[in-house]
Amino acid sequence: MTARTRYDRLSSDRSQFLNTARQAADLTLPYLIREDETFSKGPIKLTTPWQSQGAKGVVTLASKLMLALLPPQTSFFKLQVNDINMPAELGPEIRSELDLSFAKIERTIMESIAASSDRVVVHQALKHLVVAGNALVFMGKDGLKLYPLNRYVVDRDGNGNVIEIVTKETISKKLLNQFYPNLKKEPQQSSTDNSSTNPDECDIYTHVTLDNNRWIWHQEVFDTILPKSMGKSPVDSNPWLCLRFNHVDGEVYGRGRVEEFLGDLKSLEALSQAMVEGSAAAAKIVFTVSPSSTTKPSTLAKAGNGAIISGRPDDIGVVQVGKTADFSTAYQMIGTLSQRINEAFLVLNVRQSERTTAEEVRMTQMELEQQLGGLFSLLTVEFLVPYLNRKLSVAQKTGEIPRLPKGGIVKPTIVAGINALGRGQDRESLGQFLQVIAQTIGPEAIGKFINTDEVIKRLAAASGIDVLNLVKSMDELQSQEQAAMQQQQGMMEQSQQPQMAAIEQRREQAAMQMLQNEPQPPQE
Repeated sequence: MTARTRYDRLSSDRSQFLNTARQAADLTLPYLIREDETFSKGPIKLTTPWQSQGAKGVVTLASKLMLALLPPQTSFFKLQVNDINMPAELGPEIRSELDLSFAKIERTIMESIAASSDRVVVHQALKHLVVAGNALVFMGKDGLKLYPLNRYVVDRDGNGNVIEIVTKETISKKLLNQFYPNLKKEPQQSSTDNSSTNPDECDIYTHVTLDNNRWIWHQEVFDTILPKSMGKSPVDSNPWLCLRFNHVDGEVYGRGRVEEFLGDLKSLEALSQAMVEGSAAAAKIVFTVSPSSTTKPSTLAKAGNGAIISGRPDDIGVVQVGKTADFSTAYQMIGTLSQRINEAFLVLNVRQSERTTAEEVRMTQMELEQQLGGLFSLLTVEFLVPYLNRKLSVAQKTGEIPRLPKGGIVKPTIVAGINALGRGQDRESLGQFLQVIAQTIGPEAIGKFINTDEVIKRLAAASGIDVLNLVKSMDELQSQEQAAMQQQQGMMEQSQQPQMAAIEQRREQAAMQMLQNEPQPPQE
C-alpha cells in the first residue's frame, strides 16, 4: 500500500479534529491552521477576529509552557548514577568525579540547544498544541521541523502509542527534477483530502512505521520511493515526536486548550463584533431638519463652528441610537468572559487598587502557575523524555559527549515541567516554615535548632541551582575557621611582642638598678 493511499484512509479519522482546530484558530491565531490545504506560496486571505483576547491567551500560555519545559538559564534534565545498578566498588570519590562529568555533559547539551533554533520551533509547536491540540516535530540533522495538524495523519494502538505516521508536503517540480532528474513521473490521481492543484507542484509523502522495535521511514513521490530517502532509528531515540495537549481515551488525536473554552471565545467574538459595529453606528452624527423649517439642510451643512443661522432649534434634531443600557449589558458580559479566558490561559490580571501589595501579586501568580500541573504531565512524557533521548543519542554518535555506560547505571531525570512546579512548592513551604519558627520562637532559634547548611542546599535544589563550587562545604568552613583562628593568634602575638619587650626591658633596668644600690664591700 502506497503512502498516499494510507494518508487518504487515515484522513477520515482526522477530519473531525481538523475542523475543530480550524474553528479554534479562527478565534485566536488564524495563520496556524489555514483553510487552504494546497499549501500555496501565494497570498492567502485569513479571517480577522473581532477580539484579541484569544491570541493573547494562546501566546501567553505557550510562552509560559516553553519557559517551564526548556528554561533558558538552567538545565531541564539531570544525569545521575542509579543507586540500584551502581557497582559496590564505586566509592564516594568516584561518584563525585562522575557528577562532575555529568555536569559537563549537561552543559554541552544545553549549549547545543542554545546554539540551534530548537526553542523557536518548540514555541511554535506549543502554540499549535494550545490551539489545535496536536503537533508533529521531526528532529533532523538540520534542526527541528514542525508539521501542523493539516499536514500529517497518525495511527495509535489501544494504549495510545504511535504505530504509524504519514506526512504530506508540497514541493516544486523544478526542485524535484534538480535532485532526481531520472525519476519516473506519473500524474497523481485525485485525492479525497489534500491534492496539489498547481501543475508546477507535486505532493511528497513520508511514511513512518514501527517494525521489529525500530522506526523506519521513507519518502514517496508519484507512488515511487525516492532513492536515499530511507531512514531508521531505535525505539528509544525516535526523531518523530507526535505531541498532544490533552489525551482522551480511545481517540487518536489530542484536544487543545482553546477547544475547552470554545464557547466563551465564540460568545466573546459575537459580543465584540456587536460592540464594535454598534459603537461605530452610535458614533455617527446625523442631523435632521423638519420639512417645514425655514432652515435649509445645505445652510446647516455649510455653517461653520460658531456660525449664526436663522431657524428654530425645534426644527433641527440629532439622530440618537439610545442603546446605552444595552451596550452596558454587553460590556459587562465582555468583561466577565475576558476574565474567564484570562484565567484559563494563565494571563495575570492584578486587582486595580491602591492597596494592591507585591505579596498579593505573587500569590495570584502562584495560583495561576499551579494550574499548569496537569498540562505538564503529558508534555513531559511525550516531548521532554523522547527529546532528551534523541539529543543524547545524536551527541554520542557525533562525539560531542562521551558514550554513556549501558546497563542502567546512568539515569537521565527530567527536572523541568511538573518537577519544577514541585520544587517551587518545596521552596515556598521551606520559607514559610522558617518564617513561622522565627515569629513564634525567635530568630535566634533558627541558628540554634536549624542546620543552615542543609537549608542552603534545599533552597538551591528547589531553585534549580547547582551548588557545586558555589556553596562552601563544612570541611571548607572548618578549615577557614582554623586558618582565621591561627591568623588571629599570630596577630595577637605580634601585638604583644612590643609589650613583652618593654616589660623585659623594665625588668633588666630594675635589676641593674638593684645591683647599683647594693652596698659595696669595704676595701682592705
